[in-house]
Amino acid sequence: MTEQAQQPVRGDHQPPVSTRILTVPNAISFVRLLLVPVFAVLIATGQDGWAVLVLGVSGASDWLDGVLARRLGQVTRLGQLLDPAADRLFIAVTLVGLVWRGVVPLWLLVVILAREVVLGVMLIVLGRAGFPPPQVHLAGKAGTFALLYAFPLLLIAAWESWVGTVAEVAGWAFALWGVGLYWFAGALYLLQARRLLRGRDATSPAPGSRGPDAGDEPGGAPA
Repeated sequence: MTEQAQQPVRGDHQPPVSTRILTVPNAISFVRLLLVPVFAVLIATGQDGWAVLVLGVSGASDWLDGVLARRLGQVTRLGQLLDPAADRLFIAVTLVGLVWRGVVPLWLLVVILAREVVLGVMLIVLGRAGFPPPQVHLAGKAGTFALLYAFPLLLIAAWESWVGTVAEVAGWAFALWGVGLYWFAGALYLLQARRLLRGRDATSPAPGSRGPDAGDEPGGAPA
């Protein structure tokens, strides 16, 4: 996954953020978005084998687009939005499908979606104050990866064999770690937002003035 959520600050050895649209990483992220409805149909019709394959391809592409973006110098503003959007859609659709199939309990869906609601409100507050989204934290990335690995394993866990038993243990391990890291990263983002807003209040800008980073290129939503 993925590209940094903000334009690198001075001293970071990272490629600059561009406004290009047609790049290899963006194309990969777009294909991952197109796979979301494909996965939804597969899991709804009980084609678990193909659903697992699509999830595997999605997880691999999530890693690949970020690596290519950095190595090819193709970190873009569009990619910063497209990549986390694809992740969120896949996580949401997968959870809804797994809950509907009875593979995972409803509380797992509620816990993860509650975090998204909290961060969504935070982004609205920051945007109104003139601030871009906070910088993506490693814990958020790790949590997203853990969840994307957990879902195909939990789907395989429904198989009545030793493979299903092993997949169930590994899948729940990834899922619980993913949820923990997801919320830990969420708490870090809230702390970052609190510091930004308190710093703005301390400097007391004139009414109607923009925040200190309002002129910067916007980054993607937190992972």
